[in-house]
Amino acid sequence: MTNDIILDESLITERFVKASGPGGQHVNKTASAVQLRYDVHASALAPAIKQRLIRLAGSRMTQDGVLILHVEDHRSQERNRAEARTRLIRLIRQASRKPKPRIKSRPSLSSIKRRKDAKAKKGQTKALRKKPGLD
Repeated sequence: MTNDIILDESLITERFVKASGPGGQHVNKTASAVQLRYDVHASALAPAIKQRLIRLAGSRMTQDGVLILHVEDHRSQERNRAEARTRLIRLIRQASRKPKPRIKSRPSLSSIKRRKDAKAKKGQTKALRKKPGLD
């Protein structure tokens, strides 16, 4: 697996919008927030990676298979644009890592016994807190 991720620029569209939140006059005047859209279905990613990317994206994925990233962390449009692309690459990298398969295990008999003993002791402690004769 290579660390280089090459994105097809034709699948990326960027729209610049006004950011929300504090910032005073600057935030009210400039469209510094970026809304990056990446068409996952049209990309050349492997089907398994696409599936993991869709699962990782969650609510950021549209019905049409477009991943939407909204970034408004910085005052500068260029820094927000760079941050959006960095997040996209990070998501694709995370999706390209195959998840480690879970190995089923069961607790040992001694650990089950320890847990049950601890529960019995806790119950006994609570029973001793009661007023006498209220059984």
